[in-house]
Amino acid sequence: MAQNLIEKIAQRFAAGIDGETEIQSGDYIYIRPAYVMTHDNTGAVIPKFRAIGAKKLADPRQVIHTLDHNIQDKSEKNLEKYGKIEAFSREMGCDFYPAGRGIGHQIMCEEGYAWPGTMVVASDSHSNMYGGLGCLGTPVVRTDAAAIWATGRTWWQVPPVARVELTGRLQPGVTGKDLIISLCGFFGNDEVLNHAVEFVGDGVRTLSIDQRLTIANMTTEWGALAGVFPIDDVTLDWLRQRADFIDQRGPAGVPSDSDGNGRHPRLNHSRIDQLEQNIPSADGEAVYARELSIDLSSVQPHVSGPNTVKVMTSIAEMRQRKQKIDKAYLVSCVNSRVEDIGEAAAVLRGKKIAAGVEFYIAAASSEVRAEAEKRGDWQVLLDAGAVALPPGCGPCIGLGTGLLKDGEVGISATNRNFKGRMGSKNADAYLASPAVVAASALAGYIDYPGDWSDTKPVGKMKEVEADDVRPARLEIIDGFPENIRGEILFCYQDNLNTDGIYPGKYTYIDDFSAEQQARVAMENYDPQFQKLAKTGDILAGGFNFGTGSSREQAATALKHRGIRLVIAGSFSETYKRNALNNGFLLLEAPRFIRDLKIKFGEEKLTIRTGIQASINFRDSVIQFEEEQYRFAPVGAAAQELIVSGGLENWVRQRL
Repeated sequence: MAQNLIEKIAQRFAAGIDGETEIQSGDYIYIRPAYVMTHDNTGAVIPKFRAIGAKKLADPRQVIHTLDHNIQDKSEKNLEKYGKIEAFSREMGCDFYPAGRGIGHQIMCEEGYAWPGTMVVASDSHSNMYGGLGCLGTPVVRTDAAAIWATGRTWWQVPPVARVELTGRLQPGVTGKDLIISLCGFFGNDEVLNHAVEFVGDGVRTLSIDQRLTIANMTTEWGALAGVFPIDDVTLDWLRQRADFIDQRGPAGVPSDSDGNGRHPRLNHSRIDQLEQNIPSADGEAVYARELSIDLSSVQPHVSGPNTVKVMTSIAEMRQRKQKIDKAYLVSCVNSRVEDIGEAAAVLRGKKIAAGVEFYIAAASSEVRAEAEKRGDWQVLLDAGAVALPPGCGPCIGLGTGLLKDGEVGISATNRNFKGRMGSKNADAYLASPAVVAASALAGYIDYPGDWSDTKPVGKMKEVEADDVRPARLEIIDGFPENIRGEILFCYQDNLNTDGIYPGKYTYIDDFSAEQQARVAMENYDPQFQKLAKTGDILAGGFNFGTGSSREQAATALKHRGIRLVIAGSFSETYKRNALNNGFLLLEAPRFIRDLKIKFGEEKLTIRTGIQASINFRDSVIQFEEEQYRFAPVGAAAQELIVSGGLENWVRQRL
């Protein structure tokens, strides 16, 4: 069977499958990623690792720790936390990068962990960035990270894959950031939600690696689980230039930084030669869930916001509005590389930022800053009045110096502008390219010189109906039911968030029992839910079920309430991971949910349908009245997690 690039890489890093099994979208598999990175949240993963009884890392060379989020905090408490993380890293013998070396995602690229054609995960949503180098980067949650530390692997459901064709060439002055802002805004109706994105087309070769990393990074905000570019001459040239630089730089001081022959163990010319001889690519007949296209020449400079990436406004319109700004930012993992700093410097050379505007800059890594200094671009920004921050995350996530205050407006070359993320909830945040940010800091309002139009990008989408998943006759492991039968309890709401399922006010009550969780399930969604729900029910929800915060109690509360499983049109990926990590099964069946909406409507938040559904796991079929609905096969990996009662128990059984 033909495979796309995502499926091919997943095939390579799947654990415990036989040589004849071909991985396809929808499959539940165990993965043994090449690397797993955790940053400041390493401090939260360590107790999970200890609690499951692990004493050592399954593979110290698989694990990377970076300190990058709260590096401006010099308090005794934070320094103690950082010290404990470093001591743990040294004890375990894994690779460790201290505060000041840079943002973890940038380090993963600079040091050859994010290698083309491999699968790399991180307990951070912007691990999508590795796709700029043709690496399948995707996020995991902290429990997954602990499982990988202990066993070398965790589970993954191969997502549907969207093919995004880039044609033409960006106009001068238009950047990769403008392209991803345009994609998020133009295709802003969840077209790629929980998909992996493969970028293809003749326009790809016109994009630099810095631009590709920016685009891949913000596929997260577009709703995707990964955004992967093809491996081409641009990729290979970047790797060779980086290998040459490392040869001159010498060892970086981490445990694995030499292969015994004085070469970098990951980023060296021998390895690049091997890659060049065996570059993975999608099969010609590969299947995609959706196919999108955009003409790069039609993309104009745009900004996102305020406070959402789904609203884009052309720079031409923003110029008419003369939107005053108080702060500007050139920081974060999405847009603080050498090219980005150079673009901002080109705008500001010999000029001063507007009176009353604060402009903050931070390089993505110490090596980026050193190169920007060498080129003179860093000094240009300082001479213009910019305030330098250390290489790290900082104001992008509301930490450290320069946060937005009440009533202020900021424009930022970061990846997220959620209300309150960069400071006060009573401030407004816009996103833009480094050049637009610099020009706006110069003008005092959002602007970018040039003859720009107010036209929308030229793009289109073709959807492939993929509800009827390929037939499969599954093997059922001991302890997992072949069939489940129960009455459908229907909650029609789309985008039902975790606060609706499990109110936030209970989230941090550490001694809240399973019984208490059960009693408050769906409290904010429907006060009648508790009266209507019965033990053994099968809950049917809408689309994007479990969106919002990452609280795992939103999954466990329904499990404790006696719900057998949840069927929805689609799920938030974080909710899906939290559910299965706690031994709670979810099924996606979009056609089933659409039919329920037609049959029962939306007059009541919760409906006891009075109709039993029968779920046959061996054939991957839901039988409801006279109709059958297929769902993705629940493979051995998912079955084992359900039988074990969750990922932590699964790990304990294997230590």
